[in-house]
Amino acid sequence: MITYLQRLIANSPTKLISYADYIGAVLYHPEYGYYMKDKQKVGRQGDFITTSNISDVYGRLIAKWFSSVCEKTNLPPVFCEIGGGNGRFAKAFLQEWHESIKTPLQYILVEASPYHRKLQRELLMPGYSVVQVERLDEIKEFEGAIFSNELFDALPVHVVELVNGQLFEVMVGCDAEELFEQKIRLKNPAIISFIEESKIELKEMQRIEIPLAMVKMLQEISKTLTKGMVVTADYGYTNEEWKDPLRAKGSLRGYYQHKMMDNVLESPGEMDITTHIHFDYLIQKGEQVDLKLVTKLRQDEFLLKAGILKELENHYDPNPFSAVSKRNRAIRSLIMPAGMSSYFHIIIQQKGIEISESDVFTEK
Repeated sequence: MITYLQRLIANSPTKLISYADYIGAVLYHPEYGYYMKDKQKVGRQGDFITTSNISDVYGRLIAKWFSSVCEKTNLPPVFCEIGGGNGRFAKAFLQEWHESIKTPLQYILVEASPYHRKLQRELLMPGYSVVQVERLDEIKEFEGAIFSNELFDALPVHVVELVNGQLFEVMVGCDAEELFEQKIRLKNPAIISFIEESKIELKEMQRIEIPLAMVKMLQEISKTLTKGMVVTADYGYTNEEWKDPLRAKGSLRGYYQHKMMDNVLESPGEMDITTHIHFDYLIQKGEQVDLKLVTKLRQDEFLLKAGILKELENHYDPNPFSAVSKRNRAIRSLIMPAGMSSYFHIIIQQKGIEISESDVFTEK
């Protein structure tokens, strides 16, 4: 990986590359990228954990919720998951659909990583009928729901910092095999437009990530979606929350063997890299590309509204290792105030169909 980065940096006109180019290379390079490698990334043996890997409860509940929304809105039962990873969410969703819902369903997995596509096939086929594609633009005139869980936080970002009242972009250089940061005056018009449009106000020495790739992803989603909704599960901040002094150094960080790494230039290609997303801009930019906001909720609030408490098994089981006890603990972990879900939000947008918040949560 370092040899590739050396060449990439050496071939750039300024001998520097943006953080977005660096992250794009170390996460998504076809051979060296972290997400592309034949390596376990999620779970105890990996580097991080996601909500869908805590328990099958999450995927099963989303299946029931989506079925209810389809009934109330006449939305076609077609579900597209972007970045399905190891397939655990898809398996839980499909199990629930086939066991309790039993109506026809089309499930599409969009996954760029050959390794993850292989894991998905091993987990889901031949038991379930799923369609796998590498890119979202392979899907034409889609009607249904487009879902993602921790997609936007894994997209490449630029990094800017305010120094002596001037905006600088933080770039990445290489000296021998040592990667380093270097600030240059901000000139990228797309970054400048993002800052102006989102009304971000930086304080002196504050650093923040600029997710231009998020804008492109929203445009691709809108181009694909003809009629239906977009359901995004991710963590991030509003513009007001970005002003908190605790965010002064931004949110760019890595995860390696479940340890948080502040320096993402270490061990390129060997760790996950993530940032908190800009919620306000995701909603604002969505509106500009015809993705109209339905609601934004904390994930635990969403799960409660979607009926997760009905999933609790009420009978007592003295065996803490039983399936019932494990399932109940998983449900509680998803809705406890200090649990994982309190850090996530669910954003629901719609296009080509009038869906209100009451449509997605009111009981039949």
